[in-house]
Amino acid sequence: MSHVGVGPRAVMRSVAFLTAGVLAVPALAGCSSEDPSGKPLAAQDVAAAARARVADGGTLRWAVDSVPDTLNAFQSDADATTARVAQAVLPSLYRMDERGRPVRNPDYLESAKVVETEPKQVVVYKLNQQAVWSDGREIGAADFAAQWRALSGKDTAYWTARNAGYDRIEKIERGANDLEVKVTFDRPYADWKSLFTPLYPKEVTGTPDAFNDGARRGIEVTAGPFTVKKVDTKADEVVLTGNPRWWGEPAKLDKIVLRAVPRDERVSELVAGELDLAEIDPDTAEQVARAAAPRDAGTGTPLMGPDGTPAPGASALPGPQGGSAARALRSWAIANGSDEEAAEEEILAREKRRKAEAKAERRRKALSGFEVRKSLEPAYTQLALNGAEGPLADERVRRAVARALDREKLAEAVLKPLGLPAEPVGSHLALSGQPAYADGSGALGEQDAKEARALLADAGWVPGGPVKKSEDGEKAAGAEKSEDDEDGKKSDGGDEGTYIVGEDGKDGKDGEDGKDTDGKNKDDGEGGREEGEDTGGTDQESGEKHSSGKNTAQGGAPGAYAPKGTAAPAGAAAAPVAKDGKALTLRFVLPSGPGSQALRTVADRISDMLEKIGIGTEITKVPDESYFKDHVASGEYDLALYSWPASAFPATDARPIYAKPVPAADGSLNVAQNYTRVGTDQVDQLFDQAMGTLDEDKARDLLRKADSRIWAAAGSVPLYQRPQLVAARENLANAGAFGFETPVYEDMGFLKKGARGAEASASPAR
Repeated sequence: MSHVGVGPRAVMRSVAFLTAGVLAVPALAGCSSEDPSGKPLAAQDVAAAARARVADGGTLRWAVDSVPDTLNAFQSDADATTARVAQAVLPSLYRMDERGRPVRNPDYLESAKVVETEPKQVVVYKLNQQAVWSDGREIGAADFAAQWRALSGKDTAYWTARNAGYDRIEKIERGANDLEVKVTFDRPYADWKSLFTPLYPKEVTGTPDAFNDGARRGIEVTAGPFTVKKVDTKADEVVLTGNPRWWGEPAKLDKIVLRAVPRDERVSELVAGELDLAEIDPDTAEQVARAAAPRDAGTGTPLMGPDGTPAPGASALPGPQGGSAARALRSWAIANGSDEEAAEEEILAREKRRKAEAKAERRRKALSGFEVRKSLEPAYTQLALNGAEGPLADERVRRAVARALDREKLAEAVLKPLGLPAEPVGSHLALSGQPAYADGSGALGEQDAKEARALLADAGWVPGGPVKKSEDGEKAAGAEKSEDDEDGKKSDGGDEGTYIVGEDGKDGKDGEDGKDTDGKNKDDGEGGREEGEDTGGTDQESGEKHSSGKNTAQGGAPGAYAPKGTAAPAGAAAAPVAKDGKALTLRFVLPSGPGSQALRTVADRISDMLEKIGIGTEITKVPDESYFKDHVASGEYDLALYSWPASAFPATDARPIYAKPVPAADGSLNVAQNYTRVGTDQVDQLFDQAMGTLDEDKARDLLRKADSRIWAAAGSVPLYQRPQLVAARENLANAGAFGFETPVYEDMGFLKKGARGAEASASPAR
């Protein structure tokens, strides 16, 4: 798992806002003549090709993260594979376009309009007259009504994950004819286009038993270009085949096999020729790119790779190789009195290297049939700050943490090496290019370490002398007076009004080893850690805690004393801040899986940035499978990194993420998907207003105001749009890194021979 995230909208966005105080929210950019939504930072990369160039037939073997536990996208355990299957086999009344906006799907809808607003909002859907289920029955009002009843929340026998929007419907009726469906709402609903996508047949939604259990392992009645042939849990795959009753453009592929392949095993499966399409991590992407490195036309040997190193398969041995060369070496060694044993060892070593090179060459040839397609995923990674308890319950501390972050550098650390646009995300509710997008980060303020320290001081967290261990072993800090040592000198930390700089015994000067006195490389602007280096050096699977604070046994930063107010060396850590005898150290929980390296790199850099304002971090690495459920969702963290998908309907989908938690009947706190536990009544009201207006411009402005206030409360800090790297067989068309756009499954396929010259001929459709 390259990033920990929550699946797209069709799967549901499954994941306490102390008052934001009196904060000046700057005028929104939407008031200017320039559209602040901008353009998508990256286009999709799917090797688009006209259908005429795509061959008929073939099987697409597509790696997924899991075989889903359910094919019912409205259940709580639905996942990204559930959504993928639903897109291929069920009606989607609206699809996402290249800018993340909903657009009518003509295969199912001829039109959909709001025909009345008073006294009730009424929407009339006119269905495609050819639209039928796979059993031959027309898609109609009965299917709409059954889905509404199942998802309205009125019948608790249905095990649903959400009812947003469906709970606003008053009734559903047949329109003027069988092709019309009339939906009446009891309250205005701006996001009505979000409903009935996917649309299940009444056979699935008509009864609680069918809804709860019937569609978990199969869907007998479908209405898409593909249908579900089987869900094979033993083979870890879902098999989709063409739907003979599909009325749209016929599917080019005969079959799509969605195979569950762990991310760290995908490169091996690509080499073995077992996959055609797979989302991959940056390391695998580099291997695929290097396999396609140019080769010498005369010798066939690889030239230099894209990073300036020898491409895979390049010889590391000078001179002749192979069996004859080895025999010649042995004969020469004996004839010239050389050590025969040494010659034999050299022969074995050369043979071993020859075999390794041959294996590397076979691997290169296998990967050379693939290419990396890359874009930005419609999702963003954020730093979550748990505001339920502890230091981060104070909004000033959260704001200090947020103001300490250089979000541009964090985005660059992940995206720049991949050649993707490295711009920080400016909104919690939309991504660049979407209508609701505007950079609202000005409500929080730019990165400013001085201001961050001032916020901490205002909250009572100040450099207060050494951090000492209390009797119970807990670290404490304070400005306690110290006794003179026997030699008449002050003990460490007893000199009030000072802070500590540099390394102990170095008087704040650079060490002789070429590092700054805090032990970091002078030229490392990010605090001296290499990317991916563990902050505490323990095994990533162990779950041990790692401390990024460079405190002495007494808890103070080692080094010389300087008068209060003296500037610290550039890049140096600030003196640890303390309050009521305790240092400010935050629990930073991270996943430990092999695909989570990018998150750990970002976490290391965040720790360095916080250290520069006196905040320590204690990093705990936990197994991927327990990261979200046992730590993020349960609130067992101070800081965490995870992702949210972008939505075409932020008023509906983002509200439960930022809504103010409310007490439940049993006394617990109902946080919905607001895992930071930070929310305000004002933000809730703005969401409700945006959801209840049919004026799209007004709804957009309300959402931007809500986003500004979410920024101001600093419960979460958007960092960067997630990279999307996909290995695809070179002759596979209309598939890859989809970006915002919904995949068009019927257009996917392998190019006809000759469609791309020798490349297409070398990889025929299977």
